[in-house]
Amino acid sequence: MSLAFSGELWYWRGPAPHYFVTVPPEECEAIKAASKLVTYGWGMIPVQVTVGQTVWTTSLFPQEGRYLVPVRANVRKAEGLEEGDTVEVQLDVQTARRRKAEEPQED
Repeated sequence: MSLAFSGELWYWRGPAPHYFVTVPPEECEAIKAASKLVTYGWGMIPVQVTVGQTVWTTSLFPQEGRYLVPVRANVRKAEGLEEGDTVEVQLDVQTARRRKAEEPQED
């Protein structure tokens, strides 16, 4: 499942501070419908994220019926992003089978 949306980059000042983009309600519903097939526990949803020219893998954080995309420092730096910026996000939800196929194989 691939989704594209834009959202504001915001900063969470909790015990482990981090930056996030909130997935919009319509896209959250689509993710929620597929979540039982892709979650690996605690409602975490594995995804590949593209912002600008930067691509990385992470997991969506479930929070109060919605999902949050964590945006790492190296992504913010590479894309010149600051708190309050509108971010164009491409999400590719990963299935367990797809994740296994992408893992490095041991000899």
